[in-house]
Amino acid sequence: MNARDGKLLAVAGTNGARAGQGASVPLFSTSARSHVQVSAARQRKLHVGHFAFMRSVAQGLDPRESWERYFRVEGEATDQRIVRATIAWIRDEFAAAAKRQDRHGTARLVRIDVSKIADPAQALPSLEAFAESRGLEDFAQADQVVAYEAEFGRATQRQRRRAGLIARQLDALRWLEGLAAQAPRAGDSVAAWLNPALAEHLEAADIFTLAQLVERINGIGRRWHAGIKAMGEGKAQRIVEWLREHQHSIELQVGRHVAMARSQLYAHELNAVVAPATDIRPLEKFIVPAELDGTRGLYRRPPAQCLLKASNDYQAILAWLRSKHGLTPDQKAHLKARRRQRQIGNGSGVEQGLDWLQALSNTQRAYRKEAERFLLWAITHKGKALSSMSNEDCIEYRDFLADPQPRSRWCGDRGRERWSPLWRPFEGPLSASAQRHAVTILKNLYGFLVDQNYLMGNPWSAVGVPRSAGPKVNAGRSFSLAQWGFIDGQLKMLPATSANQRLTFGLRLLYATGLRLSEVVAATIDDMQWVEYPADSFDDQPLQGWMLRVIGKGQKEREVPLPVDVVGELARYLGSRGLDPDPEDIGNQGAFLLGKASDAALRAPGLSTGQLRDPREGVAATTFYDQIKAFFADCATVLRGQGDARGAERFAKASTHWMRHSHASHAIAGGMPIEIAQQNLGHASLATTTVYVTTESKRRMKAVEIFWKR
Repeated sequence: MNARDGKLLAVAGTNGARAGQGASVPLFSTSARSHVQVSAARQRKLHVGHFAFMRSVAQGLDPRESWERYFRVEGEATDQRIVRATIAWIRDEFAAAAKRQDRHGTARLVRIDVSKIADPAQALPSLEAFAESRGLEDFAQADQVVAYEAEFGRATQRQRRRAGLIARQLDALRWLEGLAAQAPRAGDSVAAWLNPALAEHLEAADIFTLAQLVERINGIGRRWHAGIKAMGEGKAQRIVEWLREHQHSIELQVGRHVAMARSQLYAHELNAVVAPATDIRPLEKFIVPAELDGTRGLYRRPPAQCLLKASNDYQAILAWLRSKHGLTPDQKAHLKARRRQRQIGNGSGVEQGLDWLQALSNTQRAYRKEAERFLLWAITHKGKALSSMSNEDCIEYRDFLADPQPRSRWCGDRGRERWSPLWRPFEGPLSASAQRHAVTILKNLYGFLVDQNYLMGNPWSAVGVPRSAGPKVNAGRSFSLAQWGFIDGQLKMLPATSANQRLTFGLRLLYATGLRLSEVVAATIDDMQWVEYPADSFDDQPLQGWMLRVIGKGQKEREVPLPVDVVGELARYLGSRGLDPDPEDIGNQGAFLLGKASDAALRAPGLSTGQLRDPREGVAATTFYDQIKAFFADCATVLRGQGDARGAERFAKASTHWMRHSHASHAIAGGMPIEIAQQNLGHASLATTTVYVTTESKRRMKAVEIFWKR
């Protein structure tokens, strides 16, 4: 058994699939059929459609309609190689099932291809036509039959034998159907029901059971097949149709959202994909059982003394999240405008229920993630309320963070959205620094509950975590001056598309200012201000220029100077979007510095919605991040072709944050006072900015080199 089969058996076992010893079973492909040794979990199965299809073949009907109904998942009916191979495989399976019942005659019977036996009826005239041609119209029918038999007796005998063979074959198929036909189940392997070539590609993508296949489809949507080898849109659609046809036996449904493009779906339609439950669910969909909601938590303070309105642990977590710095009203309005939502209910626009959880600041999202993880673990794993967790429980959870098990339950791919059934609380084991970050946040949560007289003590206060070596900021994740020059050169070589113009301006803006990704995509023309400073005792020259107002971490506001060249680049970029190059033009009010690609419809007509796009609209952080990552990957390819393997490796790892580190390192090395760099970067502590000071280290290295040469 190979590694893939072993992994499949483990997965099939957890899903209730039948597992057993290896067995020799026939498989087919478009080129040849062969017998291979596979596990019982992967043995192909027969369903009622196989028998219905073969009955139509036996009766000489056009198999195209039956193929379209039962076997479209195998391929197109026009591909005769697939059709012939599938029919041959089915006959082999029918014969094998008969032999297992010691019905060897039946096994031979179902292998017979009746279509190869000429049908005499096709060459014989009708009785009426025969009588007319022989002048027997006035004779009795019995006499006509005698004359007909005299002339065509041998042919009619062959016709009766052929009809009898078909009748026996149909009887055998009915008997076999009651014996061997099965219905697909969620725990069955994909190899049990799909073409082996399709199944192999799915298994290579870690999709082993029908349940996992449905989860993948529902979790990603229309483009679920992206990234799976040799899985085009046609094959993907046939698989979805087959799953929908058998959804009653599989007991899993493919959602309606799968038929629509992601951009056409509304928030409430996506939220309906996964139902709320007491299971691994996002905070807004997690149902806390009444007996574990903390109403009677072991360490609760008397409700009359509590400063919160919260009556249970879930409400207390929400109160804690609300206490953190959230988005400003302007940021909330921008977020709402970017989301495509129908008005639900009375359409008043008043925030209801947990709607506010969809508009959290970066800080609130980070805090929600850790509280969500701990709540899920406490309820589903420990079976305890959050307000009943002891110090020992917290230590156990800290150790759990280092290796969340079982991984299939707790861990998933990065970037799965919260509406998706593929969403999981973790991506994998947490590093020492991530563990410390999680414990720090949970200490904050319980400290808040203690301060509000909700709990009598903080079980996290005595929990220690591993210390990570080195500073929080990794100044090594930056480009050298030569590498920045290479980036600038590569930008100049890009075609002049709208997306490339955004990339060029965006990277230069990031390098010039050191802004974070979230800050640069949120910046608008309205945040720019023209300032003039007169001569003073420190500088006898007046100064004027542009400042950019930035809302950073913790909703802290700061101003960052914009170089003249960067503002000139902005003017050209605004003009390319159809806006006025003058930032102060009234028509530019509300425009984001980084906009959506205005020529997307021209470059990809299939993506056009037919709606005019506002050139002032901003770009999503994920879109800009992915664009920069793709550009750095292209840079890595160029360097690799030039023989610079080390440089290529760095570019392959680089992200948007490297631009921030590069700005800080180059600015300080170029003579910018460290306290000014701190203000521009928005660091709360000067010690954080000091990480970028490399002058002393460079001097020490140079001194050692001189000493060694001596």
